[in-house]
Amino acid sequence: MTALHAVPAPPEPRPDPRRFVTADGSALRVVGSGPADAPVTVVLVHCWMMDHESWDDVVSHLGPDVRVLRYDHRGHGRSVAAPPGTARIEQLADDLAELLADRAPTGKLVLAGHSLGGMTIMALAERHPELVRARVAGVAFVATSSGDLSSNTFGVPPKLFTAGQRIEAPVNRWLVRRDPRSRRYGTAVLRLVLFGRNPSRYDLARAAKQFARSHPASMIGIRYSLYEHDRYHALAAFRDIPAVVLAGAVDVLTPVGHLARIARALPDADFVLFPRAGHMLPFERSAEVAERIGGLLRAAADRKARRHG
Repeated sequence: MTALHAVPAPPEPRPDPRRFVTADGSALRVVGSGPADAPVTVVLVHCWMMDHESWDDVVSHLGPDVRVLRYDHRGHGRSVAAPPGTARIEQLADDLAELLADRAPTGKLVLAGHSLGGMTIMALAERHPELVRARVAGVAFVATSSGDLSSNTFGVPPKLFTAGQRIEAPVNRWLVRRDPRSRRYGTAVLRLVLFGRNPSRYDLARAAKQFARSHPASMIGIRYSLYEHDRYHALAAFRDIPAVVLAGAVDVLTPVGHLARIARALPDADFVLFPRAGHMLPFERSAEVAERIGGLLRAAADRKARRHG
């Protein structure tokens, strides 16, 4: 009688460290770097229409010894499109809370948010105050806003801006269809809206490439959520935390007044204005942004050392 031999079970597939699945089943692209056992993790949260690669230059300036966590918001980059009804800042904050619980469950955090990323951090404080209170040791608000974005005309005269809003619906349909002509006009629009004086062709090309990866319907949904964003009150959660507020002097998306308002809510924060810079500070002033984030990181490490000294 022939003996039966058990067939070994196939090995369990290794989880992909570049992929995180949220509670509602949305797969997000995640990128981590630096030592996993670092006492402080820097979390970089990107802006609307871009993705985690917008922080590439900042990460290179921070250096290999800093633990950094980046990811693409749902509907952006290589993350999945936002399921219907979830392209909202509140959902992005919940995504961030889930990601932190999974990929950085212990240790202190330094959060840096660019534009939509900063708004996501404000919503994180609003929706997950215990997380901010227990773990956040520094915060950088980069070219962002605490609200009142619906009144922003992006530097366009109000009457002309109002006239332009009348064609908003067909423009949205055009974007959703991914009309090939949008690529031709895209770089010119990005140059006008995102950048300050004399942006490099390299930066424009990178921004256009990231813009092309964003999911049109998700992008439009987030935009309407931007209009509803009103979280000045949430800034109180960061009042006793080392903070920096960084503004581009010629930013038309989040003008200087929006950053000044955040700085007033955080009177101990460093408020830095970059002449000739626009909205894309992680591109235009990457070394300076990294220097400020590095300062927060050092302050967080010093506070931790004093408590254990």
